[in-house]
Amino acid sequence: MSTTDHAFVGSLPEVYQRCMVPLLFAAYAADLARRAVAGPCRRVLEVAAGTGALTRALAPRLPPDARLVATDLNPPMLALARRLMPPGPALEWREADAAALPFDDGQFDAVVCQFGLMFVPDKVAAMAEARRVLAPGGRLLFSVWDKLEANGFAAAVDAAVALALPADPPRFFARTPHGYHDAERIVADARAAGFAEVAVETVELVSRAPRPDDVAIAFCQGTPLRGEIEAREPGGLDRVTDAVAQALEARWPERPLAAPMRAHVVAARA
Repeated sequence: MSTTDHAFVGSLPEVYQRCMVPLLFAAYAADLARRAVAGPCRRVLEVAAGTGALTRALAPRLPPDARLVATDLNPPMLALARRLMPPGPALEWREADAAALPFDDGQFDAVVCQFGLMFVPDKVAAMAEARRVLAPGGRLLFSVWDKLEANGFAAAVDAAVALALPADPPRFFARTPHGYHDAERIVADARAAGFAEVAVETVELVSRAPRPDDVAIAFCQGTPLRGEIEAREPGGLDRVTDAVAQALEARWPERPLAAPMRAHVVAARA
């Protein structure tokens, strides 16, 4: 994995929140929050919270006496999440590495993570940390994207960027967001981390956007793909974004644009 794959810096957090969250993450956040509250959830840890899409979906659903600790390794993402979420005594924000959690053993009923595990270099270590901080019988719930070709907008953007930068096409999406999609491997990793009970459910939803530009800006300027584009063509971000928007316009002339998206939702019990 490239060291730039988790570099959500500068204006990236704001563009990510404004464009990517409604496009891809809000619907899956509601789904994962519903699953989390279906079991014990008085003490909940969220890892790789990003700008807080899952945090905001989950917090209102928790019992009145629940405690939610939301963590992320990236300070700019965490700072934006804090600003977007009303403060409360039951919500705590912490900077933390998913593979080295700063919590004692057995503190939580549930550990949740939405589309964050793909960015962790050692996924077994991260799941083992989740296992360590869970109380007996506690649950780990997380989502990861299925393969790139099963996700319409991501696959189309990936192809369009490759055409715009043919000498050295960026492969951020195939490498990282869609690079941990093999369900058998995920189950094996969870078991290696100490979980005996592991279930994977594939959830397909539809992503919608008002205009092609919204999708192009979201993917090209609201993710670490931006750094790969700028490294290959300094000053070329707008040109590549426009090229992507034109490719999306040709493929989806209808309004709003609609494309399938598919993810795996994993439930593992300690």
